[in-house]
Amino acid sequence: MAKKILVLGGAHVDRRGRIFGETAPGASNPGAWFEEPGGGGFNAARNLARLGFDVRLISPRGGDPSGEMVAEAASLAGIDDRPFVFLDRKTPSYTAILERDGNLVIALADMELYQLFVPRRLTIRAIRDAFEETDLVLCDANLPAETLAAIATRAATCGKPVAAIAISPAKVVRLKPSLSGIDHLFLNEAEAAALTESRPEDPREWVSGLRALGLRNGVITRGKRELIAFSRDSIVRLHPPIVEEVADVTGAGDSLAAGVLAALLSGRELAEAVRHGAAAAAITVQSPYATAENLSPELLNSMLTLVPRAEILS
Repeated sequence: MAKKILVLGGAHVDRRGRIFGETAPGASNPGAWFEEPGGGGFNAARNLARLGFDVRLISPRGGDPSGEMVAEAASLAGIDDRPFVFLDRKTPSYTAILERDGNLVIALADMELYQLFVPRRLTIRAIRDAFEETDLVLCDANLPAETLAAIATRAATCGKPVAAIAISPAKVVRLKPSLSGIDHLFLNEAEAAALTESRPEDPREWVSGLRALGLRNGVITRGKRELIAFSRDSIVRLHPPIVEEVADVTGAGDSLAAGVLAALLSGRELAEAVRHGAAAAAITVQSPYATAENLSPELLNSMLTLVPRAEILS
C-alpha cells in the first residue's frame, strides 16, 4: 500500500514571462508569457503523486477560473484535492520574470488568501482525520506563522513527522518559531541566510546556525553548486548533476524536496536521499513546466545514474 502524505500549503497560479534576449533592466524586453498551476506545496504534491504516493492536498482557493485550473491539474496528477474555496475571493498567484537562461529576475507574489488558513481550520474533523491517517505532513511557508506552528503541534500530537518548504527569504522566517517541531526543512542559501541572519563563506556554517535554532534535519540548495544536507549527527555534500539544456528552473527546489522525502519514506539514508532529490530536480529543470509531467519512479532511477555519490563530511 502506498504511503500517505498530507500537504498543507500553496496551490495557486504561476505566471512566468521569459525574456528572449539579453536582459535590459528598467526597459521593455521582448519575450513571451506562460501560465500554469503552481505553488511550493502543490508542486511537491504533484511530484510525490507521480512517484507513487497517496497525496492529499488542503489549501485555500478562490472561486474563479484560476482555482478551477489548479483543481484540474491536481486531478490529472492523481492528488486527493480538498481545498477551502472562498467563492468571493481570487486564487493566489505568483508572477515571475525570467532571463533567457531561465534564471529569475524578479517576482511578485499575490498571496493574501493564504492568511485565511488560520489555525482553527486544523480543528475541522476532516483535517484531524487526515493528520491521523497520514505518514508525513508537508507544509510550506506560504501559510501564516501561527498556522505553521499549529501544524507542527498537531503533527507532534499525532506522532507524525513534518517537512517544510521555505518558499522565499521573506517567508521562511514564518517557520522560525516552529523549527524545533519540523523534522525536515528544504531551503536555498538566500533563505538560509534570512533564517540564520548570517552569510558565512563556508555554507557548512549554516548547519550550526540552523541547529542552534532547533532544526534537526535540513537540505540547503545552492543552484548549480553543491548542496549541503544535514541530520542530527551528520553533514553531507552533493554536487548536482550537470544539465546541458535548462528549460526553466521554476519548481526545482520543490521537486528536490519531493525526491528527498520519497527516498526517506522508502527507508533510504540521507546521503542517498539527496541523490534522489537531485535527480528529481534535474528532470524538472529540463521541463518547461514547474513539475515534469513525465516524472516517474523509472525515470528517476534512470537519472540517478548521472548523479554523483554524496560526500559525508561528518
